[in-house]
Amino acid sequence: MLTKRIIPCLDIKGGRAVKGVNFLNLRDAGDPVKLAKQYVAQNADELIFLDISASELKRKTLTNLVLKVAAAIDIPFTVGGGISSVEDAFAVLKNGADKVSINSAAVKNPRLITTLSKKFGSQCVVVAIDAKKLNSKWKVHLVGGKIPTEIDLFEWSKEVADRGAGEILFTSMDHDGTKKGFANKALAKLSSIINIPIIASGGAGKIQDFTDTFICGKSDAALAASVFHFGEISILDLKKQLKNQHINIRM
Repeated sequence: MLTKRIIPCLDIKGGRAVKGVNFLNLRDAGDPVKLAKQYVAQNADELIFLDISASELKRKTLTNLVLKVAAAIDIPFTVGGGISSVEDAFAVLKNGADKVSINSAAVKNPRLITTLSKKFGSQCVVVAIDAKKLNSKWKVHLVGGKIPTEIDLFEWSKEVADRGAGEILFTSMDHDGTKKGFANKALAKLSSIINIPIIASGGAGKIQDFTDTFICGKSDAALAASVFHFGEISILDLKKQLKNQHINIRM
């Protein structure tokens, strides 16, 4: 059985870590380099850095900040936001990222998934999918959740896997920041139809939420932000309790 992973997320805007609810009402969460060091000390398995305004502002990822964060940590590091080409991906990998995350660019140009997978290896390619329920169906949203599409979450996920992505980061916009638990029914369905790892994102509020997404949602990893940023859950305590609940976790 594969070890489940705990992944803090740094949503970056204006060089600072931020966090909102349902992708809105962002508030400052601190210095990303300081937070990154803190998560390494707490035994996080990986770290994800998402430059959330890069696509909206049509600019590249903040590579200087990526370099600073990468220099401060020694755990796998994924970077996303504003990556739309091989050159963009190479720039963040050169600056210390281990993986790249693509979202809107993948929807607009699905061949980018295949191209990056062939160039850097599928293990380097994470496709992030932001989706919310519209008329009882999960629909993919772009540009930080601002632009709805008619693309079905599950059909898009299958295409993403078929095109060579190494894993999927699925964020439920309906659950984001609510602290009411992950979208476990959707996650379990995703797990049943694709054979690459799935990172659950959106809704972490208490330790039981992590247990539930690993057991009920069949998630391979769980991502959270505010509960870690603001000290509501310690990753060390979380892992101890998951271990006590017989979840296969790296201590």
